[in-house]
Amino acid sequence: MTNYTLDELGWRPAFLQSLDLDHEAISDVVRISAVHRDAYEAIGPDGELRLHMMPIETPVEDRPTVGDWVLMDRALERPARVLDRQTLFARKAAGHDHSVQLIAANVDAGFIVSSCNDDFNLPRLERYLSLVRDAGAFPVIVLTKADLAEDAADYVARARKIAGDCPVEAVNARDPAELEKLMVWVGKNQTLALLGSSGVGKTTILNALAGKDEAVSGIREDDAKGRHTTRGRSMHKLNAGGWAIDLPGMRELALAGTQEGLETTFGDLLELTHQCRFSDCQHDREPGCAVRAAIESGDLDEARLARYRKLEREIERNEASIHEQRNKQRGFAKMVKQVQSQRWAHRKRT
Repeated sequence: MTNYTLDELGWRPAFLQSLDLDHEAISDVVRISAVHRDAYEAIGPDGELRLHMMPIETPVEDRPTVGDWVLMDRALERPARVLDRQTLFARKAAGHDHSVQLIAANVDAGFIVSSCNDDFNLPRLERYLSLVRDAGAFPVIVLTKADLAEDAADYVARARKIAGDCPVEAVNARDPAELEKLMVWVGKNQTLALLGSSGVGKTTILNALAGKDEAVSGIREDDAKGRHTTRGRSMHKLNAGGWAIDLPGMRELALAGTQEGLETTFGDLLELTHQCRFSDCQHDREPGCAVRAAIESGDLDEARLARYRKLEREIERNEASIHEQRNKQRGFAKMVKQVQSQRWAHRKRT
């Protein structure tokens, strides 16, 4: 078992501000390396350990996710609390669940991985870009299977049209020499997250950067959709000294609370809206509409405007449902505390 210092685990001086050093010890701080249904895995200067889950009444946002720094309650063998996060990836939970799902925390760079085949999807890339930017991490679009594509440059060009200042790199993930171009974003003690749908090569990239030789699943030849390789969220040490968080494929990425990231991702479009003659322009048939003029001249794809409107409505709708769910959770937590208080008072009387 290898032991790491807090600095080697990615600790920053800013995290120290989260501690009350008069009552809390930095020796009780560890980093969450994996999340399971019934336990957390963590790494600290004393090595690896397994922690119990936090109480069920703990709000979702206050529970640890992969990459979090937590203060341990050694007596109860569970996190006492989560230290303030530098960055946080979160989405609306999949399906009909109206709660937020934490994906990863304290990530410096997000590798948004797609592939040069039928999996390539501009709307999905825009979603990931909005997520990573809103979290405060640096996004990098990585296009894999470039060696198998007839024209990888076409995929790169299409990605760059919606990438803004985000770098776009096309690689053969099985060629270590090609992955060298990604090392500029994998610094010592830095943390990156690998995001994307299944089968695009996230685990292959991780294995190469971490010096591992593990089996990966390929893609189905009939529709280019991937098979799941990663089953859970986990943190891995990289050869360059940093860390990578490997995330399961997410085809359903419902955004919530990412308005700032959305506006950055669609910055070119929003800049045009400021040039419209009317401040309340709907970009339909109004005179002096800069957006319509850009569409008609071919400078703006009308489908991009439609995707922006769709994501804007989705974020607003999801935020409303999550807010409602939070209110319910607060009511449940309050009820639990009241019951516990009543039980304690009854025990004191008896």
